[in-house]
Amino acid sequence: MMKAFEFTIIASGLDPFADDFENRFFEAGCDDATISFQKGVILLDFTREQASFGAAVKSAIANIEAAGACVLRVEPDHLVSLADIAKRSGLTKAAISLYAKGDRREDFPCPVACLTSNHALWDWADVASWLYVKGTVAEEICTQARFVRSMNYDLESRILSEKNSYCDAAA
Repeated sequence: MMKAFEFTIIASGLDPFADDFENRFFEAGCDDATISFQKGVILLDFTREQASFGAAVKSAIANIEAAGACVLRVEPDHLVSLADIAKRSGLTKAAISLYAKGDRREDFPCPVACLTSNHALWDWADVASWLYVKGTVAEEICTQARFVRSMNYDLESRILSEKNSYCDAAA
């Protein structure tokens, strides 16, 4: 059974002012994406029908790469603020804040980034799994969160490997 999945893919490597910019994506199979250029990168907002979220994202990545672009990451990102957690989970910011402080439950996942700032970030896959166990979010939310995290790690690893190869060749 096909289902529509919404996600954004961040890409680079193509000139957004080129005459064939949008057509390259359309002809490569991205006719279900809205394309924009923001903050120096290409954003492709998809509503893609596939049997699974993973299949939807993987096919979109293949289409973007066929257009000649370099895929940087998939969003919604796995690093989230307390406000992001509240929005994604449907809980209030106050409730999430109480969880994070340990006032409601002591086993809420710890932040994973920006720990020394006032804007700590949590891993959405860890938080979604915790919320699923508590009966707050559906299993599909956890599965998608873990997939996005894994995919972004894979994409980042590939990009870093390519950069290291370039640096090694230049040395």
